[in-house]
Amino acid sequence: MSLIEVRSLAKSYRVYQKQEGLLASVRGLWKREYREVQAVRGIDLDVQRGEFVAFLGPNGAGKTTTLKLLSGVITPSSGQATVMGFVPWERANEYRRRFALVMGQKNQLWWDLPAAESYRLHQQIYRIAPADFERTLAELCELLGVGQLLNQPVRELSLGERMKLELIAALLHSPEVLFLDEPTIGLDVVAQHNIQKFLKEYQQLRGTTVLLTSHYMKDVAALCQRVVIIATGRVIYDGSLEGIIDRFSGHKILTLEFGKLDKPVDSAQLARWGAVLEHQEPKLKLRVDRDQISAVLSNVLGAYQVVDVSVEDPPLEEIIAQAFAAGET
Repeated sequence: MSLIEVRSLAKSYRVYQKQEGLLASVRGLWKREYREVQAVRGIDLDVQRGEFVAFLGPNGAGKTTTLKLLSGVITPSSGQATVMGFVPWERANEYRRRFALVMGQKNQLWWDLPAAESYRLHQQIYRIAPADFERTLAELCELLGVGQLLNQPVRELSLGERMKLELIAALLHSPEVLFLDEPTIGLDVVAQHNIQKFLKEYQQLRGTTVLLTSHYMKDVAALCQRVVIIATGRVIYDGSLEGIIDRFSGHKILTLEFGKLDKPVDSAQLARWGAVLEHQEPKLKLRVDRDQISAVLSNVLGAYQVVDVSVEDPPLEEIIAQAFAAGET
């Protein structure tokens, strides 16, 4: 039995259509027009205990809505879901003590108080035994290196420091399931790396089941073995990162470094074998169809003096964008 089971889960909203003009606005006071927005359209999903799953999709695809459904924040229009055997929107107290939801754009710490004060409140809300609370807090502070920040007002901290303290608040009660919605949004490269490192170490240490949404593909590559992609509210891919490359990328990037030549390489001649992406002597990059790599390499090596060559997949961001576009057509 899967720890998270989702069957035909759907969520739609009625959205008021405001008309332009003063007369139309006044008329709207008595007679309103609505349109239905389908945020989630029949998602099926199974997540096993201990998995770290990336949940990806373009803006408006339904990622955050799905996490809100699974955490019981909102109720679905139709479909079923269970997490650890609980129906999330029934909001059982026992369930709420066993999961955590972290949203990168939402704060759960009191802005004008030190994080330590908010943590004491969490201890009471989740009924954490004093010994367990002190041990868990010390462990999390050590992993994140933030012990010196606990007594500083949250409003005085940097965004990266606040995100670390937000994660501690979510993990104090040792949840079995963790929903992460854009945990590194707005962070600089160093802060992103630190959060990634912490999440990886914590998940391996505790075996927590994690469902992560992120627009940063480095988060995905660093943390997740499995990727679920949704577009227009539906799952369009569920598998490994390598599987995404095989399915949605039909080409590779061929980088050539030429030796000493009598005259500069004519990129127009090489364009017959692929699209020239970049040409800065002595290097040139070609985008080549995957099934043509061997033939193109043979032709290039036979016609030019090449001192170095590399064949790589396109950037993960590019492949994911192609997957998003395919799901919206």
